[in-house]
Amino acid sequence: MASLRLATRHEVQGTPSEARLVAVAYRLLAVGCWLLARSRLESGSVASQATSETPFFRYDPAIIDAFPTIRAAAIRVVDIAPGNPAALEDEYRSQQSVTIERLGRIAIAGIPSVAAWRRAFSRFGVKPTQHRSAIESLLRRLSKQGHVPTINPLVDIGNLVSIRHALPVAVFDLDRISAPITVQFAGGDEAFHGIGANGPDNPAPGEVIFVDAGGSVCARRWCWRQSAESAAGDDSTRVLFVIEGHHESGAEDVLAAGRDVADLASRHLGANVASFELLP
Repeated sequence: MASLRLATRHEVQGTPSEARLVAVAYRLLAVGCWLLARSRLESGSVASQATSETPFFRYDPAIIDAFPTIRAAAIRVVDIAPGNPAALEDEYRSQQSVTIERLGRIAIAGIPSVAAWRRAFSRFGVKPTQHRSAIESLLRRLSKQGHVPTINPLVDIGNLVSIRHALPVAVFDLDRISAPITVQFAGGDEAFHGIGANGPDNPAPGEVIFVDAGGSVCARRWCWRQSAESAAGDDSTRVLFVIEGHHESGAEDVLAAGRDVADLASRHLGANVASFELLP
């Protein structure tokens, strides 16, 4: 799992000029992998994955301009059945043990994907140690408590993939929101109803938020917290998984994580992948 180790370029020995050349080569390789993956999805050569003509997830151009390294996978999963939660829980517990063992060898803040999210949060005015990204919060909780309890099968799949690839994974109930979801800067007058919150609050102007087509805020501070209205539950039958990364290998990592989501949803919930989009 590439995400839970320091980037290979940091291990390269040589002169500063050689190190810079290696860094450029890795960036070009990552871009090449991303373009190849997109072309394979668009040509239909990736088994059981199809692109959607109408996007269910998108970035406002201002976000892409401000954060040009963002890479994402949006996987629409439908026909979700109760499936076999016991088998999913076993796989989830097993992955937690593997991740705990890996976290013993590296500081969470030193994981490239986590460090990149810290930089992104700082760029839109949020202190990353005060409001941590979803993946950093999840890994810290797992490291401190030794386990993360199950919530429901869909959220468990998201968390399993998240700790496996060190990436934030959000799950939105498509029957409770109006697609598409757009990632954009907040104006400051939007209302957000967080999970477990007593009432609504307002994002700060310039904060990165997720907004559905009806104007409802589905997430605050990018990947910090999701809204109660958009959250997937035990009765959800159509959902959208969103996986994002800013780090150098983000393109290949979100693709691998997306494939894991599709596989887990199929094996454990009997679900079908209706669309698999790589963005931007």
